[in-house]
Amino acid sequence: MHFENLLYETRGPLALITINRPAKLNAISLATVDELHAAIAAAADDPSVRVLAITGAGDKAFAAGSDLAEVVHRDLNKALEPIVQGVAERLERCPKPTIAAINGICFGGGLEVALGCDLRVAGRRARFATPEGKLGIIPGGGATQRLPRLVGRAWALDMLLMGEPIDAERALHIGLVTRLVDDADLLATVQHMAEHLAGFAPLVPRYMKAMVHAGMEGSLAAGLAMEKFAQAGLCETADKQEGLAAFLEKRPPQWQGR
Repeated sequence: MHFENLLYETRGPLALITINRPAKLNAISLATVDELHAAIAAAADDPSVRVLAITGAGDKAFAAGSDLAEVVHRDLNKALEPIVQGVAERLERCPKPTIAAINGICFGGGLEVALGCDLRVAGRRARFATPEGKLGIIPGGGATQRLPRLVGRAWALDMLLMGEPIDAERALHIGLVTRLVDDADLLATVQHMAEHLAGFAPLVPRYMKAMVHAGMEGSLAAGLAMEKFAQAGLCETADKQEGLAAFLEKRPPQWQGR
């Protein structure tokens, strides 16, 4: 696939999407948003892809935020469009696991793209911030909602109100990322994670994501009921039978995806 602002490649079970605007610290333009939608959809529809990861070109930034040259001209009507919020939602709803491989600066809209991913892995040079308040606006890509759900209200308010960068160690401490690795090992770590995830029955990550993302929006009782129906549905699949047989026979399973 050819893009102007992205690189797209498959590495075994992994589809790697690289935001490719290093001269602008991978700032997310409107054209980049459109291409991210197309690339995520392509990975979701490709049966050979089991995991999707997003990273940034170069060694300075995952994404420094939205392209401010465009934000200058953004009016009320344009601001009400989903834009980055739509990309994060597509990642969240993707039936396959999504990973943000965060190298360097991860600010503003870049952080909001990462928040839409299921897993966030950071290199040690990574930095995180929501600096929109310094520009006279607030985040519009989901940070005011996803960040407190992820790291708690107190840490989210600290990041949102203060607008100050936090380093990778602090991000790990508050749960913004769950894995911290040497920068040189970032993509190799994500590749290893993808290969590990590819060893599960294809329906498992899809159901797992749905349970967590949808379940957290309702009551505990509703979420528990939904979990039981989902587990019961999987108990009727051929892959459940194969998984149990493979375990008992001490052999690798041969998944059918149904």
